[in-house]
Amino acid sequence: MNNKILNIYNQTNQFGKFLDLILVEVKPGQVKYSVNVKKQHLATVKSAHGGFISAIFDQIVGTAALSQSLSEDKLVSTVEFKINYLKPVFLNDSLIGQGLVIKSGQRLYTVKGEIYNQNKELIATGIATLNAYPFEKSDMNI
Repeated sequence: MNNKILNIYNQTNQFGKFLDLILVEVKPGQVKYSVNVKKQHLATVKSAHGGFISAIFDQIVGTAALSQSLSEDKLVSTVEFKINYLKPVFLNDSLIGQGLVIKSGQRLYTVKGEIYNQNKELIATGIATLNAYPFEKSDMNI
């Protein structure tokens, strides 16, 4: 894995920091994140906003694809994703998000994502397509 690119990404990815996501595990094509649901993540008095859950999902599938594409000095961008919300998420829940590359080609990656609560209940699942492109075409510098 190209650690220079990954280090730059971790420094520039302000949105992941904004969400309070913690990268727990990374292997080529696989990631695991954790996050605790806070007041700023809520849509109602007790439950999290669906946009917060979809943002977690986008982060886990994107980083899973990135962890594999880096071996070819490529970055990724989300083309599309479909998410199913299965259970509500509440204030103070502890969430674990897992991403897994299930198919990778020259340009497109298909990634499965799952988010669980502290009771190991699946709260959201989905699939995403991401575009892989050369690092040189990005706005990041080594």
